Amino acid sequence: MKLLPTLALLLACGLAHADAVDTLRDFVKDVKTGRATFTQTVTSADGAKKKTSSGSFEFARPNRFRFAYSKPFEQLIVADGAKVWIYDADLNQASSRKLAQALGNTPAALLAGGNLEQDFVLSAQPAQGGLDWALATPKAADGSFKSMRVGFKGKDLAAVEILDSFGQRSLLQFGSFAANASIAPDQFRFTPPAGADVVEQ
Repeated sequence: MKLLPTLALLLACGLAHADAVDTLRDFVKDVKTGRATFTQTVTSADGAKKKTSSGSFEFARPNRFRFAYSKPFEQLIVADGAKVWIYDADLNQASSRKLAQALGNTPAALLAGGNLEQDFVLSAQPAQGGLDWALATPKAADGSFKSMRVGFKGKDLAAVEILDSFGQRSLLQFGSFAANASIAPDQFRFTPPAGADVVEQ
């Protein structure tokens, strides 16, 4: 089964502060663009199955991000400010949804410019694995995920771990995060390739 990103997308941070919650708040407030590489590991609820993928991502607030999965298969997820596009290169198939419908009260909403205090309960977590962790729990009880932990190493984003409503865990580990990087606007535009099967919702 091919992995869709748990768009958790993802939270990043740039400044060292008293705890990871402060760092997360400052990220949402101050970091307008960013890019990084990532490895994503999805673990089943019983812990028996794991699937790993990797690629790169970029974002620009508000409401623009791009995930380019390169392994084990090519997949592209692009939010252009109005829609979220998902393109499967193997199937030559593209689908899109309106941004508000696709994000809602999800981790990706924070990346796109969501309201931390309005949508999430934040708490600092014990340091683990050499990282400082912040926990974000959605205030809405009917969302697609139960909680999200964001890990920082010094000034840099290091990891995001999401527990979804089915008990599945998705761990994204980041490398070479660059805050407020210069990113070409074309990175957040998507045009379906010729001959692609396009489904718009």
